[in-house]
Amino acid sequence: MSSEAAASFERLFSIIQRLRGPDGCPWDKEQSPRTLRPSLLEEAWECISAIDNGDDANMEEELGDLYLLVTMMAWMKEQEGSFSVSSALAHISDKLVRRHPHVFGTSAATSVEQVLTQWDAIKAHEKASRGEPGPASALDRVSVSLPPLERSVELQKKAAKVGFDWPDPAPVWGKIDEELHELREALAGHDERRIEEEAGDLLFSVVNLSRLLKISPETALHRTNMKFERRFREVERRCAARGIAPADAGLELLDSLWNEVKSQEAGAPSAEDPASTAK
Repeated sequence: MSSEAAASFERLFSIIQRLRGPDGCPWDKEQSPRTLRPSLLEEAWECISAIDNGDDANMEEELGDLYLLVTMMAWMKEQEGSFSVSSALAHISDKLVRRHPHVFGTSAATSVEQVLTQWDAIKAHEKASRGEPGPASALDRVSVSLPPLERSVELQKKAAKVGFDWPDPAPVWGKIDEELHELREALAGHDERRIEEEAGDLLFSVVNLSRLLKISPETALHRTNMKFERRFREVERRCAARGIAPADAGLELLDSLWNEVKSQEAGAPSAEDPASTAK
């Protein structure tokens, strides 16, 4: 680490210690890793948005926010006596060196595939040396606390590692069609429990397709959420310009305004079917 980077981290650490100290901020002193968890997720997604937008200035700010949160959480644990900031940093440094013997040791791994296989073997050896039993299932290492969308991806990845996977994206299209058909059947039967189940199956299949297309479904959905929000806010603005509240505008006008915004974003004249509600 350069002296400049070390000095910057030391300054951040000292500020966090002051904020959590006896003469610090009442709000900061009341926080815990659990109360900061939502902020950690929010800042991570804001950083992802900055990356997606190629906005280095915003990315710099969001990375700083993440440094703040992870350092503050580690300091909280040091205050409790669970572990220290330095031990957390030493732990990840040691692990990086240990799991990169092709860089820091004598391993001959050169391809990405060899490196990943080596990583998994080293990880398994580490667990065995600590006396931890091997997983009874390939899925045992997937945390139940993950958000459902992310957990779907991880479950599928683990199953794929033991060969339970589609050979390529093509067959998944048929699976999605099958799940759509089953969802329609459930809707026709007014079976609420089955409707929920089939909707879940459909989402799971779309996640599978995204994974095989090398797309992060979390990131893709996040970007779509942002797009929807941007367009809907513009629809609200255009309603206001007409002196109409969105709730009073009616679906036909809202959909027409939506299509205008969508076409203008694409830089093309509006050619959308105003009756369409497909977004």
